Amino acid sequence: MTLSWLSGLLRRRGARLLLNAIGIAVAVALLGSLGSFLAASRSTMTDRAARTVAVDWQVQLQPGGSPSALLEATRAAAGTRAALPVGFAHSTGLAVTSAADGATGATSTQTTGPAEVLGLPADYRTVFPDAIRSLEGSSTGVLVAQQTAANLHARPGDSVTIGRAGLPPVVVRVDGIVALPQADSLFQRVGAPVGAQPSAPPDNVLLLPDQQWHAVFDPLAGRGADAPTVQIHAARSHQLPPDPAAAYTAATAAAHNLEARTAGAGIVGDNLGAALDRARADAAYAQVLFLFLGAPGAVLAALLTAMVTATGSGRRRREFALLRARGMGSARLVGLAAIEAGLVGSIGTLAGLAVVAVLTRAAFGIAGVGGTAAILSAAGGLLIAVATVLGPAYRDLRQVSVAAGRMAVGPTTAPRWTRWGLDLVLLAGAGVIFWLTGRNGYQLVLAPEGVPGISVSYWAFAGPALLWIGAGLFAWRLVDLALGRGRDLVGRGLRPVAGNLAATASAMMSRRRHSLAGATVVLGLALAFAASTATFNSTYRAQAEVDAQLTNGADVTVAEPPGAPVGPAASAQFAGPGVRSVEPLQHRFAYVGADLQDLYGVNPATITNATALRDQYFQGGTARQLLDRLAAAPDSVLVSSETVADFQLQPGDLINLRLRDARTGALNTVPFHYVGVVNEFPTAPKDSFLVANAAYVAAHTGSDAVATFLVDTGGQNVNTVSGRIRQQVAGSATVTDITSTRAVIGSSLTAVDLAGLTRIELGFALALAAAAAGLVLSLGLAERRRGFAIATAIGASGGQLRRLIASEAAVLAVGGLLAGATLGWVLSEMLVAVLTGVFDPPPSALSVPWGYLVGAGALTLASLAVATTLTAGNARRSSITLLREL
Repeated sequence: MTLSWLSGLLRRRGARLLLNAIGIAVAVALLGSLGSFLAASRSTMTDRAARTVAVDWQVQLQPGGSPSALLEATRAAAGTRAALPVGFAHSTGLAVTSAADGATGATSTQTTGPAEVLGLPADYRTVFPDAIRSLEGSSTGVLVAQQTAANLHARPGDSVTIGRAGLPPVVVRVDGIVALPQADSLFQRVGAPVGAQPSAPPDNVLLLPDQQWHAVFDPLAGRGADAPTVQIHAARSHQLPPDPAAAYTAATAAAHNLEARTAGAGIVGDNLGAALDRARADAAYAQVLFLFLGAPGAVLAALLTAMVTATGSGRRRREFALLRARGMGSARLVGLAAIEAGLVGSIGTLAGLAVVAVLTRAAFGIAGVGGTAAILSAAGGLLIAVATVLGPAYRDLRQVSVAAGRMAVGPTTAPRWTRWGLDLVLLAGAGVIFWLTGRNGYQLVLAPEGVPGISVSYWAFAGPALLWIGAGLFAWRLVDLALGRGRDLVGRGLRPVAGNLAATASAMMSRRRHSLAGATVVLGLALAFAASTATFNSTYRAQAEVDAQLTNGADVTVAEPPGAPVGPAASAQFAGPGVRSVEPLQHRFAYVGADLQDLYGVNPATITNATALRDQYFQGGTARQLLDRLAAAPDSVLVSSETVADFQLQPGDLINLRLRDARTGALNTVPFHYVGVVNEFPTAPKDSFLVANAAYVAAHTGSDAVATFLVDTGGQNVNTVSGRIRQQVAGSATVTDITSTRAVIGSSLTAVDLAGLTRIELGFALALAAAAAGLVLSLGLAERRRGFAIATAIGASGGQLRRLIASEAAVLAVGGLLAGATLGWVLSEMLVAVLTGVFDPPPSALSVPWGYLVGAGALTLASLAVATTLTAGNARRSSITLLREL
């Protein structure tokens, strides 16, 4: 009996079974592709996080401990590749005396406040190549940090006097100027909680060879707070578990193990663990994206599969009724339905996994399908088969009787949820949850300091989920209402399509309004999925570009070494083929009270020629308005919101900044007036900084020296222009381009090619929209072949049948497009708002991919047109032939 049943299914319902399997395959392929992206991106996140760390461990020697014993224990720890001792000492201050002025014969002395002096072994830069970056002069010997060099006006060859508490100062000769890219972690307070860490690295830093450092600071040993200390810097193996959370657990466990083995003689500053801590938060966001972007597509594929199954429910009821009349029991009938579910589930799952293997290799370069992703997507496919094939069959079986099986038309009463207003309740709930989660700047992903686990606010998923369900039900209500009570209005609207059959078409659709409403909802949800996914991806790409431009400053950036006397006129040397404009940018340091901040001097009239300044970067006015204020009142200054809060500033307040005078080297007080807030600015740090009028700064400091030239290429030929400029400067300046910066600063979510993920998502969205349009219409019309055959038998012409079929397609198209556009827009706004943590900086508006959306709409209409044409052609066949097939 089982073989006969399978044989009959394949002969008589082969096409329907194939469509069911295709629906399941689409769901499996979408889930599997996103799951493979998730698994691969986690691995790359771990690798990228580990590679960004310059010094993996900073082991702080505790009082009474032995430096040599701690060094030996660190080197012996499993996973340690190399370990070196580094000396840390405090200086009372640094000073540089400039050479005599040629005109006046006078000399000048520049001094600093307290400074940090490090003693580095000879092979330190070989073991930790990313900890120090050379800017000018030698890469070895006595090295001065960039900001310190600016404060002292120090250059290679100058002599620096190092102050020592209670001892005579020592004079050393400067060999080079360097930058410390990870100064925040280098000068961390090891073992202190997050709130007790310094708000910024020290302003003044000097690096000495270790032998010279010991000669200078060993005499201070045992002098309490002034005594030098030792850290052991360790490079660790990066052979870590692929998942960032597991890697974080392994890294922190190794650090704790060393602390335990040294019996408290050393405390580990775990920079590797801190980087992995941030990566596990990114991994959580990737998981969130998987749920937000993958789950709706899988649900849509399941809905399409369910609709394919539902169109054959009448025939299935009649078959079950006949088999029951012939004596077959309920258990046997359920077994036959289970065989059908298993068949389509297995075929669909295998086909979906095969598609995943092809897509992941093409999009991400990944061979095969990840084990977890394959298991979960296969389980999802089988679950869909059970829910969409076995579930309806079991439900029909419970209702089967010989009389019920002979019914051709089911009840047309409205579902109970319409009387309860469930759709309105769900929409209201979505709005309330969205408001509650977004009103206080919630964090969707939280990675508590030092805690192996992360917290994802899955409560935020409730808003979009309720919106999906509520909007779908509300669309069903509107379509049902329009085809029921509003069928006369629909009939008038159909006259351009149906002509004098408009009223007949409206009446026919009114009798089938429930099924038409369901088809419209599926089409609307499919289009909303396409629109929201495309808009989110487009917005993400746009904000990634904004982040890259903020970091690099422009398409190409030329950074001059600190203290170089390069004026704005040097902009002309960078002009050439492919360059649209070159903008000079000053970079100084200014004291706001006791707080040293970066100050950027700009030409307000031309700065936007080379870089984009967006309104969301500023408060107190638009970007253009605030730049106009800088131009109109040269003593104006833009400050960070943190500075406004710290100093209780009001617009127009006088701010006295201390800037170093290039002529005397002294700190001069320069008056400014606060006119607005700047939160983001090209090349500026994330924390406090100032933006002022370059001409005003130059007039009060005696120097118009430029730190950075911003080169705009219009986004074209970036690599060519940057290569030409590198040859021009020949190493005398640092040249960076937005292409390389984009790859470095991109969120870890893009660790696996986001473009490949986007193509997969948008491809599935288009396929689902086209299938929802064409498949739903054609299946619905196919189930009415009996009606078409009877209409043909009583004299209906082919043209009349075409108009009736086209009328139904028109209603489906209008309803689906309206529902999809409205829900897609609302969902896009909600997704971008809920996933704010993915964006840096957050977008001020959605980036709408109009080309893709127009294409999706055109493909939907084309699918409806094809389905209408094929169905109309089938309806013109002989009525006797059609009736015999039914």
